[in-house]
Formats: sequence, C-alpha cells, structure tokens
Amino acid sequence: MSKLMLLLLLPLPVTALGQGVVPVSPQHCVWRAGDNPAWSATNLDESGWRPYAQWKLNPAESRIWVRCHVESLTLAEPQPAIQVRFSTAYQVFMNGILVGSNGDVDDGFFSMDSIRVFPFPPALAANGSNVLSLRIVYRFAAGSWETVQSTRAAEIRVGAVESLRDNRAGVLVLLIRQNLTTFVPMVAIGIIGLVLLGFSLPDRAHPELILLGLACLFIGLMFVNFLCGSIMTNEPAWANLAIYSITCTANLLAQTAFYFVLARRRIPVLFKLLIAAWFVRAAWPLAELLLPPQPSLRLDAILSSTVVPIGYILLGILLGLGPFIAFWPYNRIPRRARAAAGLSATWGAILIGFFLTGGVFGYFSRPSLLGSWLSTLFPVQSIVQACVVIALIALVVREQRQVAVERSLLAGEMEAAREIQQYLIPQKPPETAGLTIRSVYLPSRNVGGDFFQVLPDSRNNSTLIVVGDVAGKGLKAGMLSALIVGAIRTAFQFTGEPAAILALLNGRLQGRGLVTCLAMRIDRNGSVELANAGHLPPYVNGDELTVEGSFPLGAVPEIEIQTVRFKLAEGDSMLLVSDGVVEARNAARELFGFDRTRSISTQSAEAIARAAQQFGQEDDITVLTLTFALAEVIHA
Repeated sequence: MSKLMLLLLLPLPVTALGQGVVPVSPQHCVWRAGDNPAWSATNLDESGWRPYAQWKLNPAESRIWVRCHVESLTLAEPQPAIQVRFSTAYQVFMNGILVGSNGDVDDGFFSMDSIRVFPFPPALAANGSNVLSLRIVYRFAAGSWETVQSTRAAEIRVGAVESLRDNRAGVLVLLIRQNLTTFVPMVAIGIIGLVLLGFSLPDRAHPELILLGLACLFIGLMFVNFLCGSIMTNEPAWANLAIYSITCTANLLAQTAFYFVLARRRIPVLFKLLIAAWFVRAAWPLAELLLPPQPSLRLDAILSSTVVPIGYILLGILLGLGPFIAFWPYNRIPRRARAAAGLSATWGAILIGFFLTGGVFGYFSRPSLLGSWLSTLFPVQSIVQACVVIALIALVVREQRQVAVERSLLAGEMEAAREIQQYLIPQKPPETAGLTIRSVYLPSRNVGGDFFQVLPDSRNNSTLIVVGDVAGKGLKAGMLSALIVGAIRTAFQFTGEPAAILALLNGRLQGRGLVTCLAMRIDRNGSVELANAGHLPPYVNGDELTVEGSFPLGAVPEIEIQTVRFKLAEGDSMLLVSDGVVEARNAARELFGFDRTRSISTQSAEAIARAAQQFGQEDDITVLTLTFALAEVIHA
C-alpha cells in the first residue's frame, strides 16, 4: 500500500515500472477448445492446436486451454513469476504444475483483480523449453467495465516477482490517472445526493427532492462500482455486475420520475413501458448468474451483440427524452420553473449523448474509437453532467426553500383565519331557555366553509339557529363564511324571521358564491318556524322533516323561500347537519349516506360527528343536536 501511495504521488513514467518484465507473445502460444487437465503436460502433441493470435471468443466454446512456450533465459530470475492480465476464471500451470488461479474454473466466477502475479520455484523452469498453460472458462461475453477497455485474450508476462508487481502498480496508477476526471465528479454527485436525501427524507413533503437525491446517489454508487473494477479490487465479478444492473436501473427510474414530478405531471404510459423494458434488460445478466458457464456465455453473447446495442442504447436514448416530454409544451412552463426545466433538459441531453456516443464508439466502430471516447469524451461528459446536476440541485433546493417560506407565511395566515373563525363560531353554544344544544364543528382543513349560529332573542324569548355550508373549501370559503356570520348577526338586530334573514343574506351573496343555509326560530312554547335555502333538512326524533327545497343563496337575485311551521313537544330532539356527514366516503369510495345518518340521528353530536369522520371525512362536518324542554335548563 505504501508503494502504491508513493506511485500516486510521484509522477513516474509507467514505462519505467516495466523494466525486467518480458511479455509472452501470442505468436508463441496455441489454443484448443475443451477441458482436459492432461493438456498442461510439457510433452503434449500440439499438432491439433491453433495459433492463439487468431483466437476469437466463440459462445459455443466456454472452456479452452492456451499453451505458451517460454525460453529459460526469460525465467532466469532468483524469484521468477508469471503475470496474467485476464478478466475471467482461469488456472495457471508451469510445466504441468499448478502455480495459481483467479476464480473458480468449475462455475466460471472470478475476481475483478484482473492483473495477478503468480510466483513459482526456479526449479520449475530449469529445462530448456518451458510450457506455460492456461486453463480458461468463460461465462461473460461483455465483461466488466475495466475489460471493455481491453481485449478478451490473456496478456501474459514473465519476470522477477518485484518487477511484475511494480508493473502491476504502474498499470494501476495509469488507470487511476486516466479515470480520475471521470469518477471524481460522479462520486461527488453521489455524495451530494446522499446529503440531499438526509435533508428531504424526514419531511417527505417534496418528492422531487427525494427523487433527485436518489438519482444522484445511484449515480455515485454506480461509478464507485466502476471504480472498484477499474482499480482491480478483489470484488467478485458477479457482485460488480449485479451492483451495476441495480444502480443503473434505479438511477434511470428515479431520474425519469424526477422529471415528471418536477413538472407536476403523471408519467406517461409510454415511459412506464420503457422502464418495464429496461427492467427486463437489467434482469437478463442477473439471470445469467444462476446458469452454468456454457448457457450463460451463450445468453451473454446475445446480450452483448443484440440486446445491448438495440435495447440498452435505444432505451437509454428514449428515457433521456423524459424532460423534453415532461415539460411540453414549453410555452406553458411557469417563469419560475424555466431554469429548472432547462437544466433538466440539459441533463436528459447528456444522458442521450452518453448512450448515443457510447453505442457508436463501443458497438458500431473500431476499438480505437472506443478508447478515444473513454479517454476524452467520456470524462468531458462526466464533468459537464456533474456541473449540470449540481446546478439543478442548487436551483431546486432554492426554489423549495422559497416555496417553504411562502407556505410558512400562508400557514400563519391560515392559522390567523382559523382563530378568527373559531371566534365567530364558538365551540360551546350559548345558554338558551328550554333547549339543550350540543354542537361539533370539524373543518376538513384549517379553515372551513361550514358555519352555524345560535342566537337567543331577548325580545320574545325565542332562539334563532342558522346552519349553512359555503360551496368550496379552504381560505376563500372560510372568509366567505365569516362574512355570512357577520351578516347574520347584523340582520338579527333588526329581525328574527328566518325567511327575512335568508333573503337579506341572498342579496349580500350575489356574485360572491353559492351557500346552502337553513334558518329556524324556536319559540319558548316549542313552536318552530323554519326556512331552507338548499340545505339538508333536519331530523326530528329520528325522522327526516319534509321541507321544500329552493335555490342556494347567491344563485339568483330573487328566490322564493318556503316557510315550514311545526311544534316540538316535551323531550323532542332535532338534528341539524351539513353535507360533510352524508358525503363522508370510505376507502372503497362508499358514501356514509342518508340511511346511516338517519339511523344515528338520535345520538349525541359528538357520536354522530365521530362516526362520519372515522368513516372517511372529505368535507367540513357540522353537527347540532337540540332537545326541547318546557322547563328552563342551563346548558353546558
């Protein structure tokens, strides 16, 4: 480790590290398909073997042997060793003796440490012509990120142990230097995404921040996994492949969802199908891990030759169109969202460029162009993408902070409005002679559109009760209900007639909204005069009272309001409710309804309101119950 750190710090040329190292030319090697441990012998007849320089990977040949002839002069070292650069499972033999291996030749799994040094006793190389043999098993045609940059043939070197180890360290330094500008920006994106998740997950009020954080985190994890393969860690190849498939899929899913959540739009069916197709493509190599080497190699060859160029590249390009679709049409993008939309489109364009250039250079051109892309264009894409993503994060976070401030101010205003409404609609009705009144008011939001008033009239010892519901919800409905309550109290100073009060309210509400309202006056002897403007009729002793309906207040300038008169007897009960009770809806979208309301109409106000709320509150709930008694009662 100390030697590696020294190499990283000192700008030594890599060629200086290879002194004393002799490569074994493929011209001195032959190969044969199959698997026979006897093929490591020194005196083997090689007449049926073919030149290794002409070898090409064949999906039908998952197991091969390679034999190379090495002169003794090459191995004349006090501590001779063999270095093999190869990303597959293999065993190394020197003159028929096993000297090392990478992975398991039975199942074909291997380590990402693709450059290995195998020392052996000098006595093994004492004869004039030495045979170095490789027993190889293939199960992956595409290989890891690191092996995409090299050939699928083995690179073999011989020499002294220390020289070969220095050579390996030099190659490692070169790889780190080449990939530094690519991996550092991407890992930085992952760290920023992790921090963003730490801030956004506890709140969960901003799903776009969570999705952006996940997309960035998976980018970082994906490139950390690439880096582990590039610097030849001892990570199992199957783990590297699985992590890549999972992180790449999760990144594209989170990134695509982020675009549409940021644009406040649903993900189109087409993109859902594209994501499903990507899942199938990502599961393909994972399924290969469950197969023996031969069928795995055949499937991986199909994946590399057909599925990747067509599915991987085409799907990646189409998914990169996500922000362009999410924010369409562009002339309707709100001004404050244009910068975020532009950065999102740039991010998508970079993704399209990544798959497009990677596909052209990696699958439809010569290997030299692939190396040019990996060494030049790919680092530039990484740096540009990092800058765009960091700018997008900063912009979205700033935007959400502004939204949070605005929501905080609105929450303060809503709280003030709620306090005013509570003052206008008291939690406890006033004491009324001859009536026991209970009330429950449960707004669906901080501020509700329901209202009620209980006003004892000292002029004739009667009681005026008004119950109503403003069409709509939220602050606007709450402010209108406060206006109505003020108008009721003003009108009550001049008249206690229910029809007259509703007529006055109708005149005040023209052009301001629709309101259902019921007003009734209860005299001391139990006589009731009731006027209704589109509100739910009351229940008397568990039965719904027949009341002719009319237009809601505010609908037309002149409305005809019918008046109903009846009389309450000793102990009679009455229930007044808003439509928030009958229109409560459960998870199965079933209404609470009139039948349930009628069946519990003789219960307490608290029980009725609680039953409707637990069933599934969707609107403001107002419940008033009253019981008539000839004797004067003090009410709580």
